[in-house]
This record gives sequence, C-alpha cells and structure tokens, in this order.
Amino acid sequence: MYENLALYINGEFLAGEGRATRPVVNPANQEVLGQLPMATKADLDRALAAAESAFRSWRHSSPMERSQILRKVGQLSREHAQEIGRNLTRDQGKPLAEAVAEITQCADHTDWHAEECRRIYGRVIPARNPEVRQMVVREPVGVCVAFTPWNFPYNQAIRKIAAAIGAGCTIILKGPEDAPSAVMAIARLFHEAGLPPGVLNIVWGEPAEVSDYLIRSPIVRKVSFTGSVPVGKQLAALAGAHMKRITMELGGHSPVLVFADADIDRAADMLARFKIRNAGQVCISPTRFYVQEAAYDRFLERFVDTLAGIRVGDGLAEGTQMGPLAHARRVPVMRAFVEDAVAQGGRIALGGEAPEGPGHFFPPTVITDLPDHARLMTEEPFGPVAPITRFSTLEEGLQRANSLPFGLSSYVFTESLKTAHRAAAGLEAGMVNINHFGVALPETPFGGVKDSGIGSEGGTETFDGYLVTKFVTQV
Repeated sequence: MYENLALYINGEFLAGEGRATRPVVNPANQEVLGQLPMATKADLDRALAAAESAFRSWRHSSPMERSQILRKVGQLSREHAQEIGRNLTRDQGKPLAEAVAEITQCADHTDWHAEECRRIYGRVIPARNPEVRQMVVREPVGVCVAFTPWNFPYNQAIRKIAAAIGAGCTIILKGPEDAPSAVMAIARLFHEAGLPPGVLNIVWGEPAEVSDYLIRSPIVRKVSFTGSVPVGKQLAALAGAHMKRITMELGGHSPVLVFADADIDRAADMLARFKIRNAGQVCISPTRFYVQEAAYDRFLERFVDTLAGIRVGDGLAEGTQMGPLAHARRVPVMRAFVEDAVAQGGRIALGGEAPEGPGHFFPPTVITDLPDHARLMTEEPFGPVAPITRFSTLEEGLQRANSLPFGLSSYVFTESLKTAHRAAAGLEAGMVNINHFGVALPETPFGGVKDSGIGSEGGTETFDGYLVTKFVTQV
C-alpha cells in the first residue's frame, strides 16, 4: 500500500476534507499513486499557532526526553525501512536498494542528534570582579520553518527535523509535493515515538506561496532550505528582510580533479557509479571532470565502459542500477544540455538520447572535448550527464575548478600527499573528498561556500543554526 497522504498539524493527520489535491505520479510508469492535500491559509495559520504554543513547553523539555524520542525514531526507521523505501522508490524513482539505504542511514542521523542534544553546553567566563558571575547559555531560537527537496526526501527532512527538535525548537516543514511519502512516514514515526503535538508539523502546497506566507510570519524565527541557488537566494533575501536566521544548502557543480598519479581504474569505476547515483540528481554529484593529460585516455575508456554496463529501469525491478529522472520536465533539460554541448564542439562518447517508451528515463551520458564556457561546464546538469576534459598542471586544475560561483563538494584523486594537500587547501568548496566519497555522515558537517549556501548540517555544528547565545552577568 502506498502511504496515506495528509497534512500533519498539532498532532493530527488531516486528509483531503475538501482541500485542493495534487496527484502524485510514479516517474517510471506514470501511475497515479495518490492525491496530496494542499494546505489552505487556515491550515498554515493553525500550524503556526500549534508550533508557537508547543514551543512554550518544548523549549524547557529535558534533553533526555528529546534524546529518547529521537532514538525511538531511529529504531522505527530501521524497522520500517523496507516499506518506506518501497514507497520512496515509487514516487521518486531511485532504485529500491538506494531508497532503503537512505532510510537506514537516516536512522544514524537521529541517533547522532539524540546524543549531541545532550551536549548543548554553555560556559562560565572568569570575571574581572570576584563578586561577578558571568555565564553563557545557549537557548532554542524558536519556531522554525524548513523546505526540503525531492531528490532525498527522507534524508533532507530528517536532518532539519532532528536538529530543530533536538535543540528544543518546534518546526513546520514543507516537503516535496512530487515525492511526499517519505516525509509522511517521518511524521508517523515521530507521532508513534510520542512527540508532543505541535512540535512537528507537516504542510504541503504551492512552494512559492507557502514559503512566502510562513517566512513573513512573526512567529517564525528560523528558516532552513535545501534546493536550487536561485530559490535559495530569494528565500534568504526574504528571511533577511525580517531578520530571521537561515541555513541554506544550495546547488553545486562539483569539480573532480583526477591526477595522472592516481589509481586511474579505481577512480574511474568509483566516479562512474557515484555519478549515476539517484540518476545524477544529487547536489554533491561529481559534475565537472578534469583529468590530467597523461591519464585522460585511460580514464575515459574505463569510465565509459563502466557506465555502459549500468542497467537502467524501474527502481522496483530486480537488477536496476539507475532509475528514471524524477520529473518529466527533466528529460528535455538533459536533451538541451547535450544539444548545446554538441553545438559547442563536444563529442558524445556514450548515451545522449532518451529511450522510447513510458517513464522519465535518460541514459548515462558522457561528453568530451568541451570548452569551459559550454553550458554543461557552467550549469549544474542535475542528471546522468558527465563532461570530461583535460588539464595540465595543478594550478590550471584549481583555477578551472574554482572558476564558478558554486562551492559545495569537490573530489580529488591522487597518490601524492603533497598534491592532495595543495588541492585540499586550494579548492573553494565546503567539502573536499580525496580518493573516496566521505561526506554526508551524521558526525561530519555538510554545507557549502559561495553561492552553494550558508551554514552546515551535521557534525558538532548541527545545532548552531537552531540556538541563540545569551550572556548572563550577575553580582
């Protein structure tokens, strides 16, 4: 059975009941899975009031109580991973193994926040006057709103929810209308875990209208968003106009530097498989491949051979390694990238044409010989299209890698400690992976620089955006 779709406000699940609805469609076969109710203005007001009321008591809740609830959600996530993952595959498209892994990995995130929320410490500052006592305390910021995307529906939502709840905040979350089942599952798990009414609220609706209404509300004190750079800038500007804290995890166009001294076969295999994860619809997906001249031919051959063997199909079909794109609109976008690349002198080494038949499918595609001003080299494709080009020196590679306004993730493959150090120091990115893929763990900070965002999620930094600092001085 597909997830029962509803709003979740003040501890209640609210189905259609006369509200406008929106169909949820399986991107692999266009099957209509369910009807998602859209929140009315009255629903948003009710969510705001519920979050505000709940915050009055939740802010004083014991860290042990918050920890217990988060741990319970982690346990329930593992227990229900198969059914949640199956529905996630049905409405988002990724292979079932990837979907189930997303759920089980997120259980680690709730466990991490369950532990860290017990360690939100203040400090005592030695006073100049022995009769004065000086203290710093950290307090929850208040009611938070969060907006999460469709590519990792469970992951992106649970990060924000766990951080807000663990910090003692309450939260209203608008998840992705295209792939809502995972967020609905999160609401049900927290409900079952005993979270008090109003601490977590889930709404759906027209993104621009819902975000504008919630961010402008004087009740809201914190905004968290994961999504595209243009939308993130709009929401950041609106939040800034109302002096509200923000965490922005925005798009990237992640550069890869493969040096001639790297283990070329291993690098090509790893990068090819990471590239097609979630059909390339990953903000940290490797998207600009710079390969040192001496290793270029060998890398290209191995990379293409690996991608050529990828099985594309329905995410629920046995053996599928890459599913469809999540939306029909993404297929012509991939075509446009390929057409521009060819017009710019690019050579298609693999793929490039969408298959006939149902579903939003586009094959793994490799394009070579592109100039740096080609669209594929300057805009994030957010799909299974990989441009590969040559570079000569470390300095050239860094200059080209840093030439765009994005700075989320980056990748380096080399066997030289000196090269690895210089590349790590020189790359303008919030995250640098050297010879493996090691980001997005609950104990490590996740975030970008430049146009790729503000703030971090995860790691010891995870609660920073949800806490205010208060200084107390007393005689």
